[in-house]
Amino acid sequence: MSPEVIRIETLEDPRLDAYTRLTERELRCVLEPEKGIFIAESAKVIERALEAGMQPVSFLMAERWLEMLSPLLARIDTPEPVPVFVASMELMESLTGFSVTRGALCACRRPRLPEPARFLRDIVEHADGGPARVCVLEGIVDHTNVGAIFRSAAALNVDGILVSPTCCDPLYRRAVRVSMGTVFQVPWCRIGSEARLWPHDGLDVLHDAGFTCAAMALTDDSVSLDEPELGNIERLALFMGTEGAGLTHKTIKGCDLAVRIPMAHGVDSLNVAAASAVAFWQLCPHASNSYRYRPGLYS
Repeated sequence: MSPEVIRIETLEDPRLDAYTRLTERELRCVLEPEKGIFIAESAKVIERALEAGMQPVSFLMAERWLEMLSPLLARIDTPEPVPVFVASMELMESLTGFSVTRGALCACRRPRLPEPARFLRDIVEHADGGPARVCVLEGIVDHTNVGAIFRSAAALNVDGILVSPTCCDPLYRRAVRVSMGTVFQVPWCRIGSEARLWPHDGLDVLHDAGFTCAAMALTDDSVSLDEPELGNIERLALFMGTEGAGLTHKTIKGCDLAVRIPMAHGVDSLNVAAASAVAFWQLCPHASNSYRYRPGLYS
C-alpha cells in the first residue's frame, strides 16, 4: 500500500517520539522485542535498509526531500500505509542532529537475529565449499569503529560478523550512518550469552561449527598476517578487540592462534577499524562482483 504523506507543524507530535524523544536505549530495549526499532538516516542508507528487507515504521523528512525520495517510497509494499511525516526545513533544523541526517530519517523494525550456531551453518552453506570468513568483535564500544568495520567487511567480502555481549549495537544510529548502510548487507548476529561467560561460550560455538579462531593480537608467538598458510584455512573466525586494550587474555588464550600485522617505524598497532580492513583484504577472497544481501540469515 502506498505511503501516507502527513505534513506536520510541530515536533511535539507524539507520533514523532522515535525521532525526537526516545533515546537509543529506549528504542532498542524498552520497545523490544515486539516494537524494537532503529533509525536510518540519509537516502542511501534508507535505500539499503529497504533493499535488505527492513520493515519501515515511518519516515520523517524535510519538504524538499519528498519529491527526491518519491521513487523509493513508491516501491514500499506493506499491508498498511506507512506514514511519511513532512515538515518545513526550518522546523527540521530545530531537531537536534538533523544537520547530519542528509535530509531524511526512517524508523524501521529491528530484524530478528539468528542464533549463532544456525548463523554459522548458513555461512558455511553459502560458501559452497569455498573458504568461509567471519569476524568476531569483542567489546568494541565506539560506534564509529563498528560502522567502519561493517563497511570494510562489505567491501572486502567478509561472510559475516558476530558481536560479543559487551560490543556496542551495530544498529545504533551513528554506527548505521558511518557504515553507509552496509550493516544491512553484511549478515551479523550476537554471540555469547552474557559477559561473565564470554569468551568460552562463544569459542565453543565457533569450534563446534569447525572454525579456526584467530586472535588479532601482539603476542610472542603471533604469526604474520601475510603467512601463506592463513589463506589455506577453510573456516576462519578473526577476533578483533576493544579500542586500546585489545582482546582479553582469556580470548587470546582460547583462540587457536594469534595474528599480527607487520608494521614499520616502530608502530605497534593500528586503530581497530583500520586493522580490520587490512586483515580482511589479506584473508578474504577478493570479490569481483557486488556484495549481495542474504535474506535467509534474518528470516
